Amino acid sequence: MTQNLECVVAPFGSWASPITPDLIAGATIRLGQIAIAGHDVLWSEGRPQEQGRNVIVRRVADGRVADVNPAPFNARSRVHEYGGGAFAVHGSSVVFSNDRDQQLYLLDAEGAARPLTASPARRYADAVFDLQRQRLIAVCEDHGTGAAEAVNSLVAVDLANGSETTITSGHDFFSTPRVSPDGGQLTWLTWDHPNMPWDGTTLWLASIEADGSLGTPSMVAGGLSESIFQPSWSPSGVLHFVSDRTGWWNLYRLQAGTAQALCPMAAEFGEAQWNFGGSTYGFDGRGRIVCVCSENGDSRLLILDGEGSAPREITTPYRVIEDLHVASDFIVFSGASSTEPDQIVRLDLSTSAISVLRHSSTAAVDASAISVAHAITFPTEGGLQAHAFYYPPHNAQFQGPEGERPPLIVMDHGGPTGSTSGSLKWAIQFWTSRGFAVVDVNYGGSAGFGRAYRDRLVGQWGVVDVDDSVNAARYLIDRGQANPDRVAIRGGSAGGYTTLCALTFRRFFKAGASHYGIGDLEALARDTHKFESRYLEGLIGPYPAAAELYRARSPVNHTEQLSSAMILFQGAEDKAVPPSQAEAMADAVRRKGLPVAYLLFEGEQHGFRRAETIKRVLEAELYFYGRIFGFTPAGEIEPVVIDNLR
Repeated sequence: MTQNLECVVAPFGSWASPITPDLIAGATIRLGQIAIAGHDVLWSEGRPQEQGRNVIVRRVADGRVADVNPAPFNARSRVHEYGGGAFAVHGSSVVFSNDRDQQLYLLDAEGAARPLTASPARRYADAVFDLQRQRLIAVCEDHGTGAAEAVNSLVAVDLANGSETTITSGHDFFSTPRVSPDGGQLTWLTWDHPNMPWDGTTLWLASIEADGSLGTPSMVAGGLSESIFQPSWSPSGVLHFVSDRTGWWNLYRLQAGTAQALCPMAAEFGEAQWNFGGSTYGFDGRGRIVCVCSENGDSRLLILDGEGSAPREITTPYRVIEDLHVASDFIVFSGASSTEPDQIVRLDLSTSAISVLRHSSTAAVDASAISVAHAITFPTEGGLQAHAFYYPPHNAQFQGPEGERPPLIVMDHGGPTGSTSGSLKWAIQFWTSRGFAVVDVNYGGSAGFGRAYRDRLVGQWGVVDVDDSVNAARYLIDRGQANPDRVAIRGGSAGGYTTLCALTFRRFFKAGASHYGIGDLEALARDTHKFESRYLEGLIGPYPAAAELYRARSPVNHTEQLSSAMILFQGAEDKAVPPSQAEAMADAVRRKGLPVAYLLFEGEQHGFRRAETIKRVLEAELYFYGRIFGFTPAGEIEPVVIDNLR
């Protein structure tokens, strides 16, 4: 390595960085749901500075921007716990789900919120306006029936008096109710245990009768092993949808009862439906389909002009495009590049001119402190290949000692049927700008690489994901890009489980950080929310028949194999992965005599939303790695109590 005399030579991990916890927690918001109403654009933003409150924002045609839901209202649905689809809009009318009581509220012309529903045990999501009947149609999750688990259905809610009518039920899960342009038909999706929506869903179609009830539903696509995503109506009333029947989520339309492929490609036009309201395509004023597809973790924006025509790409600076919505002559989406974090973007379809309506971050960080993601494909078990994004340590003000390799953090996303991208994320730049290398792994099972890749994790959770995490690190070590003696692994939720498995079952990583991760699969199978209550049947096996395998794959049962330090972070109100999971793991590691730290955060759920929590977690994890790897982080950091640290 040639020394750059303009840089300060300092141990990796100790570099002073402009990307501070205060910048991440205080200058960053979470951009969420997008909607278009005429020429107006609406979106939701989660504000850590307001204790994680989700605010709906409207931008009118002349550029004026204003909050829609007044404080303290928090536009968030907890259906499936992960929510999404928390508000619906038509013209000036906005209906939203309020986080505190999970009821629907209607905003009047003056911006005052009027309660629309009054069913404390019910939650609502993914609502759409049925204008002919002056009602909403929404997914309802009823926790007050006395049944062993919540009961899901589609309900109609009268906009005048809030009265509710169940219009269809009988399945474990419902999503995406959509009314045809003429108001005469309704389409929707269902699925049943043990399927998850990316395993198999059913697309239904029914007439809407004069009294508002549904005619006899007909199944038009999908099933136990075909995943349907985002049914939508064209302006002329033709039903479109995304299906993975070929092994890839591709676009189809229903013509004379037959599904016709519109743009067959080895690419993904859909996504794993963890949240309600996802959108990857829409129709412009000329009847064209504007859509986004993903190939190897990067996005492309396409226009389908008509029958048999080749798709035309719209060039943008974004490598990630999500939540695409289409108006007559413009589109809006969430876009991010290698050097810019998430933004709400408006693109004019006539000129391709781009306007950024909202930045997720007001942080001003010089490009010299930014590490750009490199997509890598690396060999893994069984002669297969897996995917990841590699970020080298980068900070123009510093460099590591001559001949020394940087520490490596292996990151594992949640889900596990989630994915990661190569867009700029401050939570990764926090590490790279301090001298860490990072590899963000799309292990086997991740969405975005076709059905066969997703299915690698069937029955193999805790094996394939761990193999791929280890092999990503080995790939970089073999290329001289990481220090084999300073490799850590971290992840949240399902990624936390992968982290705990890797630390328990492999003698490879020197340290790890589990963010609300799973340590006991049996406990999770017995105590989690409805949406994921049978998820483990596909990932591990049926329970209790496969109880022995559950115990074998649970890190908490095998702490005698542990040899690495660990820090655990947990939300006290987490319903998806209860705090008992982290507490049991921390106790077991403590008894083993290994260095362990455990931080519990009151008021936090599954994923951290409050500024003070986000800041504390970043600082605590950095402090922990400093003590374990033997470097002193730059700046003042509140110490963390680490048991058994010698």
